[in-house]
Amino acid sequence: MSTQSQQNHTPALVVLTSLFFMMGFITCMNDILIPHLKAIFDLTYVQAMLIQFCFFTAYAVMSIPMGKVVEKLGYKNGVIGGFLLTAVGCMLFYPAAGSHSYPIFLGALFILASGVTLLQVAGNPYVTLLAKPGKESATLTLVQAFNSLGTTIAPQIGAFLILADAAQTASKAEQIASVQIPYLGLAGLLIILAVVVKMIRLPDARKIAEAESEANHDGKTSVWQYRHLVLGAAGIFCYVGAEVSIGSLLVNVMGFLKGLDHASAAKYLSIYWGGAMVGRFLGSAVMAKFAPNKYLAFNATAAVVLLLVAILAGQGTPDLAMWALLAIGFFNSIMFPTIFSLATKGLGKFTGTASGVICTAIVGGAIVPVMQGWVADHYGLMVSFVVSAVCYLYIVYFAVQGHKADEA
Repeated sequence: MSTQSQQNHTPALVVLTSLFFMMGFITCMNDILIPHLKAIFDLTYVQAMLIQFCFFTAYAVMSIPMGKVVEKLGYKNGVIGGFLLTAVGCMLFYPAAGSHSYPIFLGALFILASGVTLLQVAGNPYVTLLAKPGKESATLTLVQAFNSLGTTIAPQIGAFLILADAAQTASKAEQIASVQIPYLGLAGLLIILAVVVKMIRLPDARKIAEAESEANHDGKTSVWQYRHLVLGAAGIFCYVGAEVSIGSLLVNVMGFLKGLDHASAAKYLSIYWGGAMVGRFLGSAVMAKFAPNKYLAFNATAAVVLLLVAILAGQGTPDLAMWALLAIGFFNSIMFPTIFSLATKGLGKFTGTASGVICTAIVGGAIVPVMQGWVADHYGLMVSFVVSAVCYLYIVYFAVQGHKADEA
């Protein structure tokens, strides 16, 4: 590929940053909805985690079909469709709040998440295919730093618009209604982004993928023949599951450890997600000098250590436990883009389908939080973080050995 063609991909990568920002912002708003709706509807931890279950189950149900859509219509049209479908889900929050029904909220979340799924399926491989050869992990990490920017500011905005407003209202109906205007605003912004992407000329990455397959000559006829892809999908399952579990419970943890109310605790969420943003900007530079898999192994190991510290310190040193959990955000930073790029390396024309497979594994964000919620209900909130620790241990394995499964 010529230097000129590589330079021409820079504007496309810049445009894609808006996609990752919105995915991060909308996903992290769930961390505000969980304590908000838990209090309103008097839910158990397991019931509250159904918010994440419904959101991330959309990845399991919709990712592979969305992968087919992307391969047929192209990555650009996939991004436009993703923005519009997500906007529909956001608009459905208005009637959901009007119904005062938790199950209807969950249905709206599933539709919203189906749009985010399409954005994920189209966006991640789009970036890796447009990146310079050998720089896939670093490029995707840099672009996903803007995903982390979205997750960093979402708790602050969500706390201000939803939690603070709800705290000032007297009735349950008014507390539920506090989500309506923020999500209508998100819908409007998403529609504007869809129009902007439609108007901008972006390269067709399908041609790049086909050229990569021709160069590989590996004789593979199915995406499932790549073992490193399958192991990488399991890594994404574990990573998203652990990251979402920790973020979902942080507000409750800080209430348990420090006695903070929801609005005050939500502000600390920005430290967790902000750490991921800083880590991604830093990681994109570090991975230009160090092997991505080694950096991944180091970060996953650090996350396990911090979780063990939090579990032990939760018995008598609440400040240490809280900051250990918040620090995990920094080490989460490069995990998704690095696992994704290692798992899809060399897949060529199968990259779009592979993205659907990997994004299906994001269902870990639905299953692991419910598992951790069950442990929290039965054995204690702090002990439940053992579930997340096991997830990070698998990521260490993938970083050290699993990503090499197809090498001779």
